[in-house]
Amino acid sequence: MQLLELSKFLAENGFANTIDGQTGVDIRAANTLEDAREGDISFLANPRYTNLLSETRASAVIVKNGEPTPKDLTVVRCDDPYGAITAAIIRVHGHRNHPQWGRDARAVIAESAEIGENANIGPNVTIAANVTAGRNAVIYPGCYIGDDVKIGDDVTLFPNVVIYDSCVLGHRVTIHSGSVIGHDGLGYAPVGGAWVKIPQAGRAVLEDDVEIGAGCAIDRATLGETRIGQGTKFSDAVVIGHGTKIGPHCMFVAQVGIAGSTKVGHHVTMAGQVGVCGHLTIGDNVRIGAKSGVHSNIENDAVYLGSPAIDSGEFKRQAYLVRRLPKLKQRLRDLEKEVAQLKENLDDTAAD
Repeated sequence: MQLLELSKFLAENGFANTIDGQTGVDIRAANTLEDAREGDISFLANPRYTNLLSETRASAVIVKNGEPTPKDLTVVRCDDPYGAITAAIIRVHGHRNHPQWGRDARAVIAESAEIGENANIGPNVTIAANVTAGRNAVIYPGCYIGDDVKIGDDVTLFPNVVIYDSCVLGHRVTIHSGSVIGHDGLGYAPVGGAWVKIPQAGRAVLEDDVEIGAGCAIDRATLGETRIGQGTKFSDAVVIGHGTKIGPHCMFVAQVGIAGSTKVGHHVTMAGQVGVCGHLTIGDNVRIGAKSGVHSNIENDAVYLGSPAIDSGEFKRQAYLVRRLPKLKQRLRDLEKEVAQLKENLDDTAAD
């Protein structure tokens, strides 16, 4: 398509823009500034990469209004280049095209299951008794959906996803390969020197527009629900303990682990390998840095770093002092030598 057509599409989707340069250039793909070639559109959202504007071979680049650019570079100016390139990728490349199996004859579907119209159910899928699924479900090969599971419209389950009995998936939920929803949490009671299993009688609920990465595990609750709020997104290998409640529009990066019965507010971001102890409360709009270990409650709007996790300002002050420790240690040794010399001089004076 020509750039002018793409520009109109962006405007129609909330990204008002202007073009500086050739409106008739052909756009065939989206790419990074470094890898772009003729026919590609790219973007600049991080000032760190501004120098690449003079080097890129892209036919056009989406930049922020007011961004200085080389005169020979065709640019699309808007307030939100990152959002605009997302829309451009969808327009140029389309979204992932799922296979159209219909109901594959090798799938095993219980007679009591109710599957909505336009479902695509791949080979070797098992759908157990009393499952209900909405319209346009896409269920890839090897998935297992247990008894009494409820699934909304436009849900996508990639290969080998397992949904245990009685769990609930809202509309437009996406779960990537190898993830397990609603298995038993770590619930055992110490009795007579042995661990006795506590039946996990609850369920796991994923609200609308949740996306779960590959290899994640979300425990069912012992009683009640484990709940993942609307619009929340997980990267890969995220683990959520039983009875935990995650608020809407959170973002968890790979290898986040949250123990049971913890409450997490809305718009919380946890970077890679964050670990959170059980029975805590994490407030709204909280950000927690990579590899942090959270051992106490966190109030709204806080930024925490480190293990144990502390306020980011205090963490930075401590980190600064730690970096100075070798110099402080040497300074202490020098002072000890000076004190010893002064003491020796005083002793000599007293003796005279």
